[in-house]
Amino acid sequence: MKKILIIEDDKFLGDVLNQKLTNEGYQTVIVRDGALGLEKIESFDPDLVLLDIILPNMNGYEILEAKIKNPKISKIPVIIISNSGQPVEISRALSLGVKDYLIKAQFDPDEVLAKVRTQFLKEKNDLESAAFLSDVKNKENTSNLESKKVLWVEDDQFLNDIIARKLSATKCVFFQASEGEEALRMIVKEMPDIVMLDIVLSGMDGFEILRRIKTDPKIKHIPVILLSNLGQPADIEKGKNLGAARFLVKATVTPSEIIDQIKEVITKNQK
Repeated sequence: MKKILIIEDDKFLGDVLNQKLTNEGYQTVIVRDGALGLEKIESFDPDLVLLDIILPNMNGYEILEAKIKNPKISKIPVIIISNSGQPVEISRALSLGVKDYLIKAQFDPDEVLAKVRTQFLKEKNDLESAAFLSDVKNKENTSNLESKKVLWVEDDQFLNDIIARKLSATKCVFFQASEGEEALRMIVKEMPDIVMLDIVLSGMDGFEILRRIKTDPKIKHIPVILLSNLGQPADIEKGKNLGAARFLVKATVTPSEIIDQIKEVITKNQK
């Protein structure tokens, strides 16, 4: 069970996040004081810290600076949740090693869950990276993605970087889009062999993109795999009804499994 430490003095927000994460199966501890939060990082040894900036006794930046200097806790990933979204503050936080930065006025608790899942997926990906790359090189069927065009539609830059790194080992031709209109233009222009499509996107969501793909005679033959943080039966059924070839939940798949799914769907589509 993954452990998450929440350092947040806003009682309402802290309690909401704590409940959401607990319901997702994470072990959580919430601390409302900066100095106590720093102590708790070492004693609780969490897998992830959700950290506010403005805190009593010690602010978030001071916690990050102290954390970097302590080899016992320096590598524990941190996601900032702050009222401030000034570029200089975001830059300062990133320079102190945070993995992501959320602005309180611009997110809801479900987005925090998505970021948490993505962070743990990234860690899992990094741990298996060397073995995965070696496995890809040694598999005789690696060539079945060589020169194939793969379009990845995703607006999370952290996840984009992970997938781009993994797919590059397969020698496929990789394209990336972050929103719907851009994705549809690229599909018509590049005619990819497969589209990997997130559902929650700014503007047009993945379901609408999928609907447009499958109602356009020029591109409807292109298989689409939905890869999302959403995993409710209703979402899966909706994707199936709209013509998705597969529906993968981000938190439950590894890069090697994603590659295997891409290979299977392309191979099946070519028959």
